[in-house]
Amino acid sequence: MRPLAAQPPAALPSDPVRLQWLAGCWAQRAPGRLIEEQWMVPQGGVMIGMSRTVVRDTARSWEFLRIAKTGDRLAYIATPSGQAETTFPLVALSDTLVTFENPQHDFPQRISYRRIRSDSVVATISGTVNGRARASSFPMVRSRCVGA
Repeated sequence: MRPLAAQPPAALPSDPVRLQWLAGCWAQRAPGRLIEEQWMVPQGGVMIGMSRTVVRDTARSWEFLRIAKTGDRLAYIATPSGQAETTFPLVALSDTLVTFENPQHDFPQRISYRRIRSDSVVATISGTVNGRARASSFPMVRSRCVGA
């Protein structure tokens, strides 16, 4: 995995307000499989999110997420399917792309979200496994948030 040309921490925001475009509900649907991700509007310096993957009516994985300040910059903090929490510091941010990276994590080492249009994003996880580059992309469309 090639390290990003990271912006210096001073150039990176410490509040997730610029990630407003990620707020809402997102889904990728395929026969027999549904991936959903939901992000709350940034408020009080944090965005709260969650995701789940459902295969043939069975939840295969789920994750609690947050984007919040840690140290001098934002970080993506994930707690997948009850496992230990992992922090991925922000390394790049533009109006259409956000990238977080933790080179010490097993996989993924990099998580990014790219805004394609107001109604579509692509989430990508990437890194190396046993010395081999690996990446998975998840194109998602904005979906109706259901609940309460």
